[in-house]
Order: sequence, then C-alpha cells, then structure tokens
Amino acid sequence: MIKHTDIDDILMHQKIKQKEIVYGGNLKLKIYGTLQCKSGKRMKKKNRVFFKTIAEAKTQGYRPCGHCMNVDYKIWKNGLV
Repeated sequence: MIKHTDIDDILMHQKIKQKEIVYGGNLKLKIYGTLQCKSGKRMKKKNRVFFKTIAEAKTQGYRPCGHCMNVDYKIWKNGLV
C-alpha cells in the first residue's frame, strides 16, 4: 500500500504506467476501486492510498467500491467472499 501523501505526482504517474499502481482506496472508509472511478477521483489526497492487486487491498481489510466494482461489491455485501 502506498499513501498518496507519501509519493509525488511524477513518481505516481510512472508507477501507474508500469502497473505498480492499479487500484486506489480510501484510507478512512476502507474501500478500494479502479483509478477511473468517479467516487475515487473526488477523494481527498490525505485519504487516498494505492494498491497493485485486489488481494493486497483485501489483505489490508478493504472492501470493493459499489460504483466501479459493482459485481465484486455485491459478492462482498452478500457475504459470499
């Protein structure tokens, strides 16, 4: 997990291009989703974290976003994880 406040914008964009950052998450709400999610783009920088894999996000206790990861969210919500 990489906190947005711990990385500068140039390095962040490089890591996105190199697929080292694939998902974004909200530190306070413990939600992860795609980098293109409208909800995630509105998030405050201090609350934003980045993940390389879904497994990494789940290991740290994050749940899928209900907007951009609707199928995964429904599975999580119904307790079929």
